[in-house]
Amino acid sequence: MTAAPGRVPPAALDGLRLAVGLLSVLPVRVTRVDRETAGWAMAFAPAVGLLLGGTAALAGAVLETFTGAGGLLASAIALGLLALLTRGLHLDGLADLADGLGSGRPAGQALDIMKRSDIGPFGVLTLVFTLLVQAAALDRAGPAALVVAAATGRLAVTWACLPQVPPARPEGLGATVAGTVRPAAAAAATAATAVAALLVATLPGGEAWGVTAVRHLLAIAAGLGLAWALRRHAVRRLGGVTGDVFGALVEAAVTAALVTCALTA
Repeated sequence: MTAAPGRVPPAALDGLRLAVGLLSVLPVRVTRVDRETAGWAMAFAPAVGLLLGGTAALAGAVLETFTGAGGLLASAIALGLLALLTRGLHLDGLADLADGLGSGRPAGQALDIMKRSDIGPFGVLTLVFTLLVQAAALDRAGPAALVVAAATGRLAVTWACLPQVPPARPEGLGATVAGTVRPAAAAAATAATAVAALLVATLPGGEAWGVTAVRHLLAIAAGLGLAWALRRHAVRRLGGVTGDVFGALVEAAVTAALVTCALTA
């Protein structure tokens, strides 16, 4: 059914609720889960990233300002809060994908490894180094970078749900959302994320707006670039995407965006 001009399609509102329910611990009532709703949800994913990243960045900034906690400590706590706000699902996906790909096994066996509840050595090492890099980069780049990075991480998932990206399994989250986002919707989500990043650049930071704005746009490009490379490798090795692959894409894009902000600060 087509919505009347000027009215928001019901599936869009359902998709927004689904996006919040899938990507955060925020209590929402998800009433509809189908491929149309999933497409809207994945298109709204960067908006959820902005909300979560903004919350974590604000908490870190307040902690550093009012308690005198060092920048690195505040950065680590902000990242910890972001993990709590997402149930740690993206970090878990990163660890599972590292174990699966690191095993060197054929696709079917690698997928079985990724489904296990335990974390192997590849997953542990990947988590440790990823979080260390994220914390060090955030300490140098500042809280605003976390807002941009969190949105970029979720935008990477939007692009991973284009029609040409297949699911690795016939069931699960990957099968539900794979191929549900139209290219036009992904482009619109990217444009909206870029606008948000430019607005974040207006926050007080001691630098000219143009310098910070360029940094944020470069961070988005770097995050999407690394996520694209990882997604391509995962599809080649596993035959498609899974929920774990989506989680890994989020963390890869967040890391690349934070590092880019730190290196250009």
